[in-house]
Amino acid sequence: MSTLWHNLRLINQPDVDAIVSDGASIVWVGEQTAAPDCDQTVDLGNAWVTPGFIDCHTHVVFGGERAHEFDLRLQGKSYAEIAASGGGIASTMQATRQSDEQTLYKLARRRIEQLIADGVTTIEIKSGYGLDELSETKMLRVIRQLGEDLPVTILSTALLAHSLPPEYADDQAGYVHWVCQMLPKLHKEGLIDAVDAFCEHLAFSPEQVAQIFDCAGRLYLPVKLHAEQLSLQGGAQVAARFHALSADHLEYLDEAGVIAMAKAGTVAVLLPGAFYFLRETQYPPVNLLRRYQVPIAIASDCNPGTSPVLSLRLMMNMACTLFRLTPSEALAGVTTNAAKALGLQNTHGQIAPGFCADMIAWQVDDPAEICYWLGGQLPHQRIYQGELDASQGV
Repeated sequence: MSTLWHNLRLINQPDVDAIVSDGASIVWVGEQTAAPDCDQTVDLGNAWVTPGFIDCHTHVVFGGERAHEFDLRLQGKSYAEIAASGGGIASTMQATRQSDEQTLYKLARRRIEQLIADGVTTIEIKSGYGLDELSETKMLRVIRQLGEDLPVTILSTALLAHSLPPEYADDQAGYVHWVCQMLPKLHKEGLIDAVDAFCEHLAFSPEQVAQIFDCAGRLYLPVKLHAEQLSLQGGAQVAARFHALSADHLEYLDEAGVIAMAKAGTVAVLLPGAFYFLRETQYPPVNLLRRYQVPIAIASDCNPGTSPVLSLRLMMNMACTLFRLTPSEALAGVTTNAAKALGLQNTHGQIAPGFCADMIAWQVDDPAEICYWLGGQLPHQRIYQGELDASQGV
């Protein structure tokens, strides 16, 4: 069914006041007076219309919570100290292993529904809290089921190289070998769209990441990387060498890493929620990223330990206030550039013919209000795959 969406405004396109979608795709954009005939029309009340938001880095499937670590961190304990004492990822791993699929599904669905209510239409979800075959497969099955059941596009990323499980406490090389054995199995089952790893002094080395990325490449799976979050490891350069879709966090990224990312077309995904929650003081080099024209995306990094965040708009605000992005850069960070960070740049993140008809109609006076207001929900209408989502209008 074709739909004429009219009485709307697009940023930087003053002559456009109408959009036509046919099924799940946008087929026409322009002035209403020139619009083709459609099966139905929808008046959007002079709203500012943006592409649906894309949360390109999340960990929303997990068991348990880590609120007690929040108190420890306020007492001065560092991320590394908490991890060394059995907390951190290891704590969530145990809770996730002990949770059945139904429990993981129920908990994750609640989190995703809150992101959806904030304007999100596409979400990437990582595994990485199981760290054994049974639990990683369980997580990835839950991710696929959520994608089938909810009005949101979900991409699944295998983050097996997230942390070292206790079974391999003295055999990091053996665990990397196991990861490389698991990837073909998970890929054959149709459970993964991409591969990720955590390159850090308390996780995996650049050499180990390269070994895993070699395995992913043989499966023609795109890669992405948690890089330079807590220290400079050279992870961004490894990501660039493998033409990664994105390198994420990047607080300790140096100019050599920025140059490598620029040449490779790798997106810089900034995660202000983790920066804020960990009370970090090392800022990602935003001016260097601008200078070398590296696309900047923003994501929630929703996870139980370092970014318990369920609002992508809040992350836009933090990216502006903490990292000094402009509102227009923040908007690009959750639309155009976030799509590129997921390899969806030809289908998502823009309002143009041929793109997915995922849109948000914001009832605001100025588009900057989208990332200006803190807390609550802004009045909006959510359009997913060409259909008005009546359950999500505010």
